[in-house]
Amino acid sequence: MFYRENGQFKTSYRTDLQVFPIRQDRIFIWALLAVAFVLVPFVASEYTLRALLIPFLIYALAAIGLNLLVGYCGQISLGTGAFMAVGAYAAYNLVVRFPAVNFLVVLVIAGLCAAAFGILFGIPSLRIKGLYLAVATLAAQFFVDWMFARVKWFTNYSSSGSVSTAPIELFGMVVDTPQEKYLFVLSVVVLMALAAKNLVRGHIGRSWMAMRDMDVAAEVIGIRPVYAKLTAFAVSSFVVGIAGALWGFVHLGSWEPAAFNLNLSLRLLFMIIIGGMGSIVGCFFGAAFMWFLPIMLNQLPTTLGIPISTALIAHLELMIVGALIVFFLIVEPHGLARLWSIGKEKLRLWPFPH
Repeated sequence: MFYRENGQFKTSYRTDLQVFPIRQDRIFIWALLAVAFVLVPFVASEYTLRALLIPFLIYALAAIGLNLLVGYCGQISLGTGAFMAVGAYAAYNLVVRFPAVNFLVVLVIAGLCAAAFGILFGIPSLRIKGLYLAVATLAAQFFVDWMFARVKWFTNYSSSGSVSTAPIELFGMVVDTPQEKYLFVLSVVVLMALAAKNLVRGHIGRSWMAMRDMDVAAEVIGIRPVYAKLTAFAVSSFVVGIAGALWGFVHLGSWEPAAFNLNLSLRLLFMIIIGGMGSIVGCFFGAAFMWFLPIMLNQLPTTLGIPISTALIAHLELMIVGALIVFFLIVEPHGLARLWSIGKEKLRLWPFPH
């Protein structure tokens, strides 16, 4: 009874085209943002912020970028880790060689570098698709792994191949404490998620979805495949590049090329499959599933007092997560976002059966 649209009249196009047209959704989102911005930084421990919330938010941002390409445009990509690496190393080199530049500018330039790289490896999508395109993007992953490991300029001629970041500076202030890092990452993720949501609701997003559903029909009605596919690769890589810069500077602090390997690309792909392809909120569900669930499974035997070796816990964690992925793909192929949508639809009718 409390989740109804009764009395919520849409008297203008602006109200009809809102991101959250139902008042209860808007109240829930504002309350959630208030809790995330005001309550969590003062209540959560340093471990919760550093090891749980910050990685979850960055993963969600990277999943949003990948979902724009795979879920909305239908272009399969297995090289997301490579685009994150380009963003991270671009940000590192900008900070090392131009230390006076504001970190927000560094993030934007890092995203643009990743977008240019994405366009370069998105060109094959104009002629190939499906598994062949997946192999082409996989080549980007292997090429980036080789490039950052062998070309010493990218690591500032580090003998070990690893890089360490400088403190983040914003308008003369150093972002150093876990609370400050959390608020910074949260602000970036909220802005990027809102921009992505509005983008897919516009003409660019509709052209992406037309190419995803039937590219031949989309070309017949006037949508240019070159423009649609390359903009999808560019925007997706831009968002993923920003996520890579945040992953390196905020979460890792120091890293080597293996930090952005194929396992990271596959993990992000699993996130959008489990969360729901073609859904922005599904990216947050998928990131939460893939990040929090293994940690919970790892801590569960210790909490229950069950004597299990560390090696067995690690193997059980992989087995259970893999089984749950298969379960969700069978029971709900459209992901957790679809379950969320079904729950909202039932709330709109409750307590009536139909």
